[in-house]
Amino acid sequence: MRKIKIVADTACDLFELATVDFSCAPMKIITAEKEFADDTSLDVDAMVDYLYQYKGKSKSSCPNPTDWLNAFGDADDVFCVTITSGLSGSYNSACTAKSIYEAENEGKRVFVFDTLSAGPEITLIVKKIEECVTAGMPYEEICAHVTDYMKQTGLVFMLKSLRNFANNGRVSPVVAKLVGIAGICIVGKASEQGTLEPIQKCRGEQRSLEAIVEHLEAEGVRSGRISIGHCQNEAAAKRLQALLLEKFENIQIEIHKFRGLCSFYAEKGGLLVGFEKYQ
Repeated sequence: MRKIKIVADTACDLFELATVDFSCAPMKIITAEKEFADDTSLDVDAMVDYLYQYKGKSKSSCPNPTDWLNAFGDADDVFCVTITSGLSGSYNSACTAKSIYEAENEGKRVFVFDTLSAGPEITLIVKKIEECVTAGMPYEEICAHVTDYMKQTGLVFMLKSLRNFANNGRVSPVVAKLVGIAGICIVGKASEQGTLEPIQKCRGEQRSLEAIVEHLEAEGVRSGRISIGHCQNEAAAKRLQALLLEKFENIQIEIHKFRGLCSFYAEKGGLLVGFEKYQ
């Protein structure tokens, strides 16, 4: 019996899985004063509150190959899931670890999935892999099936601040300053290239939630799974859940708090929504 393991960086927002061995390679959030490792000991709310008051530069750091190798452990078959290569070096680092692991362990295999996304969409992908492993699907079949599955998932988001994105050079500081003024929120999506692409500016949270529902309908959502992650905004996540259940009859929705990495980029009040389309 081959030992199977699912591994992801902490953009997945998961600590454990119910039926399959699972480990995370931690991301880090770094300021001039403090460094936060996105592991089980991180007080996410305290980090978010600190960053909300912090006026200096901040950035994130991806797992290095050693972090990935430690996460692989001694598994025979590893399914490795990373945040989008369009925004992070995590995928390239995982691929380096794969090469080392397979070279040093004859017969062992690692498949690295570049999700081209973040947060709740990764949550859906990891759980799909778990479902396939639990069903007893062969390794090669899981790799192919999940690769196809990723073509039928998506990510949409609502952000109330873009300060940390601006600090990382992800968006223009001029654009970042517009968000939050007079209640302006940005609604956007993960692009096919794995970048975050604004769709529209909305005045107020309620209009932003309605825009998310409209986008999901346009993407072909009719049933299936939806994963909602939030940064200190459970109330908005539940309001979005209610809007979605009113619009779509046959959907399964789960709500979770972000871990450190997604909290850093979503910032206070932000939501990310992973979804299955064309189900």
